[in-house]
Amino acid sequence: MKLRPKLCIGMSLAPTWLSLEGWRLPDSNIEGLYSSDFALDVAKRAEAAHLDFVFRPDASFLPLPIMEHSFGFSSLDPTLLMTSIARETEKIGLITTISTTFGHPYLTARQLMSLHWLSHGRAGWNVVTALQGNENFGQADMPSSEARYARAVEFTEVVQRLWASFPSEALLVDRDSGRYADTDLILPIHHRGAHFSVQGPLNLPAWPGPRLPLMQAGGSKFGIDFAGQVADMVFAMAPDLASASQMRAELSTRAIAHRRQPRDIRMLPGLSLYLGDTREEARALFEATHRRVNRGQRVARLRDATGLDLSNWPDDRRVAVTDLPADLGPGQSAHHRDLLRQIIRDTKPTAAELLARPEILTSVHWQIIGTVDDAFAEITRWFEAGAIDGFIAVPGGAPHSLDLTLEQLIPRLSEAGLFRKSYRGNTLLSHLDDD
Repeated sequence: MKLRPKLCIGMSLAPTWLSLEGWRLPDSNIEGLYSSDFALDVAKRAEAAHLDFVFRPDASFLPLPIMEHSFGFSSLDPTLLMTSIARETEKIGLITTISTTFGHPYLTARQLMSLHWLSHGRAGWNVVTALQGNENFGQADMPSSEARYARAVEFTEVVQRLWASFPSEALLVDRDSGRYADTDLILPIHHRGAHFSVQGPLNLPAWPGPRLPLMQAGGSKFGIDFAGQVADMVFAMAPDLASASQMRAELSTRAIAHRRQPRDIRMLPGLSLYLGDTREEARALFEATHRRVNRGQRVARLRDATGLDLSNWPDDRRVAVTDLPADLGPGQSAHHRDLLRQIIRDTKPTAAELLARPEILTSVHWQIIGTVDDAFAEITRWFEAGAIDGFIAVPGGAPHSLDLTLEQLIPRLSEAGLFRKSYRGNTLLSHLDDD
């Protein structure tokens, strides 16, 4: 059963519609990729469609082989990017990504509250622990998932305590008396923990309005428990209805365990949309986008995700769950591995069939390759089944997929009563609570 009457919908500002071969299209505007205008155009269009938020994922490393043929993980800093967008938009939420593995809570608390002030209450934080990038921060090895989330719990607690350390009520700004602030209300946090020692208070008051919502993006058991503690939203990987339903159930269980309500956490899978005016056009777009992903690259992607190396396998040999290594290697995602394990268990594919899966060619996200009608029907089915609370749109293949998403798909959902027709508030939290 669905937990909310309307969808929560965000738009990824990672230009996935230009990935792989997409940037080579004449209308891609790839030359503007590292300008704020590029993302601002998408944000303004998303605001015109009344989306809850725009969101910028991030990474702290740069795999060079990808750069030979596409922009890969190269990007502007997401928080600076959102700050540039804040002044040019009015209502849409602005969710940035900051890692708890490589950052520090005091700096993070100040950056996020600054964005919250500059956007008049529209900031959000995507809390990630990261899977790679340790070598750029003086760490010989990547910590385990359990260790990363233990740090994330403390990190997030410190950030929230710092936000509370300088409440907006402390600001008096009384010209007549000469009192600027009531310092009795501005208190150090005196934090001494396993990972951080932070005195406080924060040198910036809390914004005098709704709080700053948190997103979480991790599907391991530690990630789901962490989401149960702190998240308002979860950016999830869910390639099919069964896995989405399972994750929604797990989030509900962990919410209750942490004395929260299941509806407090919005399950928002990334939705990869390869849309065309016909199904044939959409399929051709998907295939054209991935035409240079050769067998060796597909094998490498599967190996990176699961540890299974199909380099010497004949195409007609079937892959079984028992072929997967028992243990994760460094930098591997447990959730990604488990999703691919489920696909192998359910479909019993040949090596060729597995390597041709969209989940290997792209990310292990929910994929819709078809028309706006197809996307509308599939989204409605998942939502009515209670598997999702919304989604984060990740258009693929060409700018036309982005256009169809914003100009046709979202209006269809609005007309069907599944999404808002206009904003009723001006902050990100007001959008999330707009039922």
